[in-house]
Amino acid sequence: MIFAELKDIKKYNISEKVVSFLNTLSAQTPVGHYEIEEGVYANIDEYTTKDHNICNLEAHRKYADIQLLLEGEERIDFTNIEGLSVKIPYDDNRDVMFFELPSKVNSLYLKPGNFALFYPEDAHRPQMHSSAVSAKVKKVVVKILISAFA
Repeated sequence: MIFAELKDIKKYNISEKVVSFLNTLSAQTPVGHYEIEEGVYANIDEYTTKDHNICNLEAHRKYADIQLLLEGEERIDFTNIEGLSVKIPYDDNRDVMFFELPSKVNSLYLKPGNFALFYPEDAHRPQMHSSAVSAKVKKVVVKILISAFA
């Protein structure tokens, strides 16, 4: 898992096309699906953050996630998948599995200007309030096929 400033993303073996795409985004970028290059795409969505009790801890096998907020703030919990109990088995079509929440997790607070990169070993629980109340956010999630890192 990497949590860093967007200005430093070139340090992390991310393709130039992805870096260029991320650097062109703003809160005015339309919601939608964007093909970036072979094995890499992005979804931009708007939603309201949720209470932590209704958010799920998830992980992926085929894709890494770069998560970047264009507007708003959210909390994301994360932990290594080793030793976690599976709540919902892996769905190959959706590339996702869900886990029971362990007693301890780490948290980060995602804001515009920073990003989180989650690899397959990084279970993460996104979309949570960063404070006691819900907030509207606009977020891009870039999905990078793991083989693209080779």
